Amino acid sequence: MPDPHRVVADAEALLHRVSPEGRALAQRERRKRNAAAFRTGKRLLVATIAVFAAAILWAIAIGPIGMTGFTGALVALIAAWSIILFASRSIEETPERLVQSDLARLPQRTETWLRAQRQLLPPPAARLVDGIGVKLEALGTQLAALDPNEPAANAVRKLLAEELPELIQGYARVPLSLRKARDGIGPDVQLIQGLGVVDEELARMSEDLAAGDLRKLATQNRYLELKYKDEAEG
Repeated sequence: MPDPHRVVADAEALLHRVSPEGRALAQRERRKRNAAAFRTGKRLLVATIAVFAAAILWAIAIGPIGMTGFTGALVALIAAWSIILFASRSIEETPERLVQSDLARLPQRTETWLRAQRQLLPPPAARLVDGIGVKLEALGTQLAALDPNEPAANAVRKLLAEELPELIQGYARVPLSLRKARDGIGPDVQLIQGLGVVDEELARMSEDLAAGDLRKLATQNRYLELKYKDEAEG
């Protein structure tokens, strides 16, 4: 007999793939992978051309490179490729890295971190995370022109680098046995409510930035209520 939990998980995965948020997320993932592969391939090509050009110039200016020169060129090429591939590897994002991120790259790095946490979340929360990812992509473009020293930048940084990671990490710290609802509201519900607040905040921030209303963005304070955190500590 099929596992009912597995059936539900498969159905949720299918709905995610065909949802607008799921399609948008998949398209962004493909664009990022293609762009990263193109950059890496371009760097490898440039390194290869540089090594061969150096070998040719040596042969023209000094004389045949011989077996020793050929071996040296091959070693240089392997070393260059190794450095490029090592530098192009994906680095795992962490909340600590988010705090240290520059403002312009913070939305993209937050989205990358969120994507890695998605599998830990209940399906409704995972769908909210997908919607947040779409908003983060748009916000990244807006923040590129924002002065990091503006008070408005602190509001954005606090939400993305502190409050949002703490919301999800707080949920992850709750043992599975304690995630069942208590008095009608459990950690799952509180996580969904918190992510809903984040989603609304991101939409408001984007509107304020588009309108150039930095004062409103800097002075309006909304904080997440992490009730499940209190339950975990209790």
